[in-house]
Amino acid sequence: METTDRRQFWWFMLLALVVLAAGLGLRDPWPPDEPRFTLIARQMVESGQWLFPHRGIELYSDKPPFLMWLEAAAFTVTGQWRIAFLLPSLIAGMATLALTWDIGRRLWNPRVGLYAAIAVLATVQFVEQSHRAQIDPIVMCWITLGNWGILRHCLRGPNWRAFWLGCFAAGLGVITKGVGILALFMLVPYAVMRRRGWPGVTQTHGDAWRWAGGALAFFLAIAVWLAPMLLHALAAPGPDFHAYVNDILFRQTAGRYAASWQHHEPFWYFLPVLVVEWFPLCLAYLPMLPRWREAFAGREARVVMPLAWVLIVLVFFSIPSGKREVYLLPAIPMMALALAPYLEEVVKMRWLRWLCVGLAVLAGIVLFGGGLWAVFGHPKFAERVADRNLVDGGRHFWLAVATMGALLLAAAAFFRARRGALALVVGMSAAWVAWAFGVYPQFNPSESTLAMMQRVDATIGPQGQLGLVGWREEHRLMSPRTPTDFGFSRGFNVQMRDGLAWQGKDPAQRWIFAGDYALGPCIDKSKAVDLGRVNRYDWWLFEASAVIEGCDPMKGSNETEGP
Repeated sequence: METTDRRQFWWFMLLALVVLAAGLGLRDPWPPDEPRFTLIARQMVESGQWLFPHRGIELYSDKPPFLMWLEAAAFTVTGQWRIAFLLPSLIAGMATLALTWDIGRRLWNPRVGLYAAIAVLATVQFVEQSHRAQIDPIVMCWITLGNWGILRHCLRGPNWRAFWLGCFAAGLGVITKGVGILALFMLVPYAVMRRRGWPGVTQTHGDAWRWAGGALAFFLAIAVWLAPMLLHALAAPGPDFHAYVNDILFRQTAGRYAASWQHHEPFWYFLPVLVVEWFPLCLAYLPMLPRWREAFAGREARVVMPLAWVLIVLVFFSIPSGKREVYLLPAIPMMALALAPYLEEVVKMRWLRWLCVGLAVLAGIVLFGGGLWAVFGHPKFAERVADRNLVDGGRHFWLAVATMGALLLAAAAFFRARRGALALVVGMSAAWVAWAFGVYPQFNPSESTLAMMQRVDATIGPQGQLGLVGWREEHRLMSPRTPTDFGFSRGFNVQMRDGLAWQGKDPAQRWIFAGDYALGPCIDKSKAVDLGRVNRYDWWLFEASAVIEGCDPMKGSNETEGP
């Protein structure tokens, strides 16, 4: 590879780091998922118990602990949770871009690899998720590494080490989130193409034991977590660890796929996702259709194999009733790889150049004009956003929005229609940076509940003790002092019963924090502290004097989720 190609790659990676790392250290974990994983990671560090994750006093069996391990490990290195909780997603995003570039250059050339990586970085969903501390960026990275190894072996092989590494990565994806096995689905189009004698597809003979080595590598990666977990759980007394094993191995995997209990959506749900969340990749779909058709007719495995895998993933996630936009995140790199050989030609199309620059101008006008209107005109929508989320009246937030618009307009003016695609991509990247630096500090006190939990801490005084009932993970995480909880998944009435019993042992010092939906019939709100509405729910703080004497909290709601 020439020095120029390497230099272009490293410049791209530097720009990608600026976009993906923007805002790092400027906010705390935000709901719905980030506080949960960070709380569990913090409890791992504090307790030294890394094998069985806990959420408060309960075992947490919804997801394998891999992301929590990474966050806890990042904290041991950085010593700062504001950095540690986002660091795994940042590293996963950067690694995904490097892997996409590398497989593109190996299958085609460094320029195609660079186009593929740029296409990934340009995609809204990729940047959005790389800025969040969720499991999905990690599993995307493992699946991309799995695809990288399998494609190297199947299209530029035989390369058994790459294949085994890909299978091992798929196994790591499974213990990160069960869908890591999707990487192995790449073998389906490979098997069909090999059977039909497509050119460029690796042909092997008498290597059954080497193919079996892929299965061994896959299960070996899973065993890194599964073996010690099972040994400890099965040897542990009591039903809690046995229930943990049953839930995480069966209910949260096969059970969730076959009979989803959340996020019910129609079969066609992901079609709008391919447009909205995968913008601006969606602009290339139409001109790509004849090129993909020619690739299929010409038996071009380098294009058809990743594209077929994307379709398999799309069908796989469309079958169950439970669906979320983020499920398609791992497919973005392979879609970009299928687009990349033709992108240089496609982005030169006159109509596409004008469309891209037009979209950049339109978005710029809306954001710039809307931001300035909100700052100087004080419309009602701006006041509602400020009242709900911001602590300074929202002026800095709306100035950040206006800055995003100005950056889009500047990119459009600089690159113009002649390089319309570049105008849109650069403008969007700059807007992401402005969003992170301008918005995160403004939203953080409310979104993270930091401001509310600081108020709680000040209210109960230096000698006060805090109990949590009907709580969310962000409350325990952001509390300046370590609170007492009475379970998370238990019924609210059971939590309240145990909380009131705890409070009754030291009524002068013990306070209870609770959601409005968890108060039940035993709390006199007129004697409680109304903390206001934060993150869609109303929150209260009360001492023993607010408890109605003789009331039975077990007659209240037994729900475990807020309204």
